Amino acid sequence: MAGVSFRHVTKRFGDVVAVSDLNIEVADKEFLVFVGPSGCGKSTSLRMLAGLEEIDEGEIYIGDRLVNDVPPKDRDIAMVFQSYALYPHMTVYDNMAFGLKLRKVPKQEIDRRVKEGAGMLGIEHLLDRKPKQLSGGQRQRVAVGRAIVREPNVFLMDEPLSNLDAKLRVQARAEISKLHQRLGTTFIYVTHDQVEAMTMGTRIAVLRDGILQQVDSPQHLYDLPNNVFVAGFMGSPAMNFFEAALVDHDGETVADCKDFRVRIPASLAAPYRPYLGKEVVMGLRPEHIHDPDYPLPGIVPSLVEAKVEITELMGNEVNVFFSTGRVDFMGRFDPRTKATVGMTKSASFDMSRIHIFDKQTEKAIR
Repeated sequence: MAGVSFRHVTKRFGDVVAVSDLNIEVADKEFLVFVGPSGCGKSTSLRMLAGLEEIDEGEIYIGDRLVNDVPPKDRDIAMVFQSYALYPHMTVYDNMAFGLKLRKVPKQEIDRRVKEGAGMLGIEHLLDRKPKQLSGGQRQRVAVGRAIVREPNVFLMDEPLSNLDAKLRVQARAEISKLHQRLGTTFIYVTHDQVEAMTMGTRIAVLRDGILQQVDSPQHLYDLPNNVFVAGFMGSPAMNFFEAALVDHDGETVADCKDFRVRIPASLAAPYRPYLGKEVVMGLRPEHIHDPDYPLPGIVPSLVEAKVEITELMGNEVNVFFSTGRVDFMGRFDPRTKATVGMTKSASFDMSRIHIFDKQTEKAIR
């Protein structure tokens, strides 16, 4: 088994810097997820690790071994792509066995590995079928199985669930997470879907325009985002952002958000006092905006009155979209709410869960 190390890695395509000075240490047996919007450099980072893209600057290590100039086949990695790339004329068994045959692995060992991998993924009954006879979810399992039988030090997965429907994606997420626990191998996974990242990764690396924004556990990323981009990207529905000015009102720190004012709890206000008189960005997640008719214990409420624009009944909750005229925001309300489109209603901001960012740098103020 082996960890992975990116040390000051940069990749350019002409004048475009796809990845800039990337530094990440991936521990042995860790499940690291690269996440970010299209074009942020996550797949390029994975392809450099796999040896499919050359590195312009920096070093990549797998374990203690520098692999900059090592051919892909000698890096002891296995990769699962977005397109499953199965050989259509071969059976599932032969697709899974093909890489081992190329490496001259003994026939008995191939048979053991293929059957063991198929059993792990619940596709033993499909070994005699060809890819055209399989569903999308089954093809995805075969592609993962082909990687498993290699018994590599590192698994690389580049958006392997993108071709599946919503229900299958949820199922496949759970299967890959269980597989990681069972195999005890280093997994590096690329996705643009932050829900996949949150539910699967032991740590998440958020990229934007080729620059690493933050690496942390899913919960820390969610609770303590470093900047406006990470705060808005992680979490579904996305965080609400309000342009605000911090002002002193009778010794209390208040965020003036144009159409309304909210008081910042004294216990949290100290880091923000140096910003009094300055413009900031205040963030609050929809799940921290409640219906005051159904108060939750332990919150620090501040009421904001606004017009209800849209309601979305989700069964266990109602997404309520508000507008004050100049400011729009969304809350996740108790399903018993009486909020209806067109009415003016109070929303309860839980001020113990606010995030304040410097407007110029967009970095979090701690």
